[in-house]
Amino acid sequence: MADVTLRKVIKRYDDVEAVRGIDLDIADHEFVVLVGPSGCGKSTTLRMIAGLEDITDGDIMIGGDVVNDVPPKDRDIAMVFQNYALYPHMTVAENMSFGLRLKHYPKAEIKSRVTEAARMLDITDLIDRKPKQLSGGQRQRVAMGRAIVRNPKVFLFDEPLSNLDAKLRVQMRIEIKKVHQKVRTTTVYVTHDQVEAMTLADRVVVMNHGRIEQIGTPNELYHHPATRFVAGFIGSPAMNFIPCRLEEAGGSLNIRLTDRIAFPLPPARAARYQTVPRNEKLLLGLRPEHITEAKQHKEPGVENFDTVLDVTEPMGMETLIYFMLEEVEVCGRVNPNAGARDGGPLRLAVDLNNMHLLNEGTGVVL
Repeated sequence: MADVTLRKVIKRYDDVEAVRGIDLDIADHEFVVLVGPSGCGKSTTLRMIAGLEDITDGDIMIGGDVVNDVPPKDRDIAMVFQNYALYPHMTVAENMSFGLRLKHYPKAEIKSRVTEAARMLDITDLIDRKPKQLSGGQRQRVAMGRAIVRNPKVFLFDEPLSNLDAKLRVQMRIEIKKVHQKVRTTTVYVTHDQVEAMTLADRVVVMNHGRIEQIGTPNELYHHPATRFVAGFIGSPAMNFIPCRLEEAGGSLNIRLTDRIAFPLPPARAARYQTVPRNEKLLLGLRPEHITEAKQHKEPGVENFDTVLDVTEPMGMETLIYFMLEEVEVCGRVNPNAGARDGGPLRLAVDLNNMHLLNEGTGVVL
């Protein structure tokens, strides 16, 4: 096992800078997920760690050793790809053991490793089958098994679940998490799916335009985003961003959303935002679960207002509601029995204890 360190790593393709001087420390045994939209540099970063892409500048270290010029086969890493990359003429057992046979491991040890990996992945009864006889999820298990048997210092996953249907993706997420709990190998996992990132990772690295926007645990990124990009990318449905301004009223600090809607800030939030200029263009960030139906007994920091709904989406255990505030569409979550209907009025409550205030120009969370 080993830690992985990136120091000021840059990757250029001619005049295009795909990765822009990133620094990252991944601890031994840690499961780190690189997440972001297409073209943000996450797969390029993974391929540089693997040695499949040369770095333009900076250093990559595995287990404390600089591996910039070390070929992929000598880095002691195992990579699981999106497309499985199984040999069609080989059985499952032969596919899983191929790398060990190339390195001339003893037959008894190869058999032992393949048997243990197959048991761990619940594919023991498949080891004599060919890939064409397997489902997509089974093939992905075989690809994982091929990586596990090598007992590498680092596992690298490049969007391994992208080709699977929604139900199978959930199942495979659980399988990958179970495997990591058993094996505890340092793992770097790339995905564009923020749900995968949140459910799998010890820490998540959010990337955007070749840079790291924020690093943190799933809870830290969800509840304490540093920028508008992170706040909007993590969470589904996405966080609402509503233009607003701060104003003094009767010795207290209010947040004004429209000509008719203004709320007093909870004391803790008011103290935090006292130094924010009153004329600054701001955005109020609220997650949909903090906009709900009004309750009979109002809690501190929760304010009520009336609106007319545009669209409702019944989801079974909850109903998503959509309405307009100053030409901005806002999403909330209400109880299925709250009486929400398309085009109907509803009294809502907004929880300002969980609000975020952002600078509209810079996108930084204040």
